[in-house]
Amino acid sequence: MSDYVKLHVGLDDIDSPEGGCTTHLAAKLVSSLESKFSIYFFDYPNLIRLNPNIPWKTRGNGAVALRFFVEESRVNDVIEYVVSEAINYVGGFKHPQAQPAVAFLVGEVGNRLRWLSRKAVEDIVLPEIAKKVAEKSGVKLFTLGRGNRGVVGASAAIGEPLDKGDYTYELLAYRVSENYGKLRMVDERSIFEMDKVMGSETFLNVDYEVSKILITPHGPDPVLLGIRGESAEAVLKAYSMVRVLEPIERWVIFRTNQATDAHIRYVSSISEIRVYQSVSIEGRVSRAPRTIPGGHVIFTLSDGIGEVDCAAYQPTGRFRNIVKQLKVGDKVRVYGGVRPASSKHGLTINLEKIDVIEVVEEIIYRNPKCPKCGATMKSAGKGKGFKCPKCGYKGRNLAKVPIKISRTLKPGTYTPPPRAYRHLMKPPQRIGKEKAKPPTKIIPKWHHP
Repeated sequence: MSDYVKLHVGLDDIDSPEGGCTTHLAAKLVSSLESKFSIYFFDYPNLIRLNPNIPWKTRGNGAVALRFFVEESRVNDVIEYVVSEAINYVGGFKHPQAQPAVAFLVGEVGNRLRWLSRKAVEDIVLPEIAKKVAEKSGVKLFTLGRGNRGVVGASAAIGEPLDKGDYTYELLAYRVSENYGKLRMVDERSIFEMDKVMGSETFLNVDYEVSKILITPHGPDPVLLGIRGESAEAVLKAYSMVRVLEPIERWVIFRTNQATDAHIRYVSSISEIRVYQSVSIEGRVSRAPRTIPGGHVIFTLSDGIGEVDCAAYQPTGRFRNIVKQLKVGDKVRVYGGVRPASSKHGLTINLEKIDVIEVVEEIIYRNPKCPKCGATMKSAGKGKGFKCPKCGYKGRNLAKVPIKISRTLKPGTYTPPPRAYRHLMKPPQRIGKEKAKPPTKIIPKWHHP
């Protein structure tokens, strides 16, 4: 392909509370670019979920990169076309939160851009920093709204080609426009049946605890459903098993960093924790769990020097019952997003999951048995030992007997129910399925139309 070059297109913030969806624009571009230009996709569209703790994010904080070969002489035509389509798309909503942007890179993804992407998944990146890094990396940026926040995600999406670590797939199907805002029409029974057939090849389809389907979002956005899985073949097979009861405008398979724990930053001390990051840290419970108004459960973790609160919120359901069983001295590793301190609470880790590494012995003390008749003795008063209520025997030198109680909580990894998962959280069924290399080829049918 001597006359062809690699072109990466990054899209971000093409949505708002009023509607729209970055992946939907990407899906539309997949079909129109193929029909209008002589291009060849060398990867599935990449759906890159960025830091889930960003206060100003909309919904799942996802950005998209399209990667394809195009004739070198047509690069500027493609750029002009994509920008025009993006402008037309975002013209349908004028929400002040929306700050859409489009980015373009010809050639290979360099280390500067990879750093930016890693930073955007783990931390806060200012638009000014993103613009500087992008421009030094040869990225051409276009902002389409009042602000420039979208340049962060658009550049970061290009900077994560998912070629050096774990990834998953998601098939997203979109509604026809006249159904936006209406009840999504999908046969729920078929989703439960699909989930049982597919096993661990797909994940987070349903929450059996409350019999809730998880593949259909809520709100006015164009997405009808999204099926997540370990391979493109798996999500396509799963989609074929779901009975959809309304027209489908289009569907596309994305390759993504979802369900990989890509956002987790491992730290060795509480002093390294920063607000709005997602961290993992090991320590011991220094203050027992307590339930606060709203049903949230809080305990305090110590690393031997500093302390931080850890919270399991009411929507995490039965996960809170696990957290309630912790005792002072238990050794744990916690994972979650860092919430800033306020006048009502200190720095807090919002728990996504917890590894119970070691549980301390639980010991209770009971009154001794009478050495003469075997009855349980009672206290004879402070410093006076014990007296048998049955035979009257007194034992001044007797003491309470320590009894070791078996802990219900055992070492292991504990997670919230599926309905409480965020996009980047790795579900237990994915452990052992992590990938190290990108796919060598794309399946023939990965989008429609």
